[in-house]
Amino acid sequence: MLIAHRIALDPNDVQATYLARAAGTARFAYNWALAEWKKQYEAWKADNHQPKPSQAALRRQLNAIKREQFPWMLEVTKNAPQMAIIQLGQAFQNFFAGRARYPQFRKKGVHDRFTITNDQFSLDASRIRIPNLGWVRMRETLRFAGKIMSATVSRVADKWFVSIVVDTPDDSHLPQAENQGAVGVDLGVSALATLSTGETITGPKPHKALLARLQRLSRSLSRKVKGSANRKKAKGKLARLHARIASIRGDALHKLSTDLTRRFHTIGIEDLNVSGMVKNRHLARSIADMGFFEFRRQLEYKAAMRGGQVQVADRFFASSKTCSGCAHKLESLPLAVREWTCPACGANHDRDVNAAINLKNMAVSSTVAACGEEGAGRARKSAVKPASVKQEVSFVPV
Repeated sequence: MLIAHRIALDPNDVQATYLARAAGTARFAYNWALAEWKKQYEAWKADNHQPKPSQAALRRQLNAIKREQFPWMLEVTKNAPQMAIIQLGQAFQNFFAGRARYPQFRKKGVHDRFTITNDQFSLDASRIRIPNLGWVRMRETLRFAGKIMSATVSRVADKWFVSIVVDTPDDSHLPQAENQGAVGVDLGVSALATLSTGETITGPKPHKALLARLQRLSRSLSRKVKGSANRKKAKGKLARLHARIASIRGDALHKLSTDLTRRFHTIGIEDLNVSGMVKNRHLARSIADMGFFEFRRQLEYKAAMRGGQVQVADRFFASSKTCSGCAHKLESLPLAVREWTCPACGANHDRDVNAAINLKNMAVSSTVAACGEEGAGRARKSAVKPASVKQEVSFVPV
């Protein structure tokens, strides 16, 4: 299992300058290769006798000309430009497979990173040795044991980080879920998450809390003369505030996803169309401030590491307007209605709690169906039909 550990670096001024130059070299190589790829691809379309572009051919081409045309590339690790071109090849593979959009040029201050292969660096407790630079202090030691695959050094605002990818043989570094049963999680804007147990997690809403300061720094930056030292300072202040907002959001999502996967073996969530939801100009800022996609990503990989599972309801599953007691479904339920009474059984429902209970029931039914042949259930179907196994309930009903 591949897992990455992101660790903050503590470089001195000389080391930070080298890291910035290596990141700039990687960005230049990526953009150069992308421009060459476009030019060579057009030539290949016009004349099939011309070679079709590939990342291997572009790497050989760069190696042949860099000593004469780009001698400053030799001052940093050779992995910086070479791995950037390899990543461009992977980006094109994803594009042709329909998994990503067409690769775009990297920008300074946005894509400041470079990758090192496992044979070019070494670790010693809380230090990492980078080629042509030497030992750089890390804020903590590597948590995971296993084969080290690669390391990516990146900059966020004015801080440097290294993300070390490790191939771990097992997940023993995390205890198994406590198996408190199943839980449904309904995500929202007023509250980040409402659980079927009745718990409500408000969420920090960092962008909303720091919006006034963000607007003030943005106005200050817009008034500065381009290329001036004051503009550089203002840009750094704004970048640090954006990084702080992202850190606050990420911390809250990590705490919530860790708590849920630690307590519950089976978790039911909705398949939210986040890209469509943010098109609502009235709610776009609040929706983006919650981080729904990142929450689901964390929930899925942490549940798998703890031996749990996440059941995802169909996008059109009516979790809010279906009575969790008798399964009666309303024709419509406006977003402004936060509580409603079931006309069939008379039960009074809180909109979010009712949705969470329905998601929990969906997760339970899907888990039971998966123990036998693939059957009914509102969860997303697996790509491969599972084999029949002995039916065992792996959770304790709440």
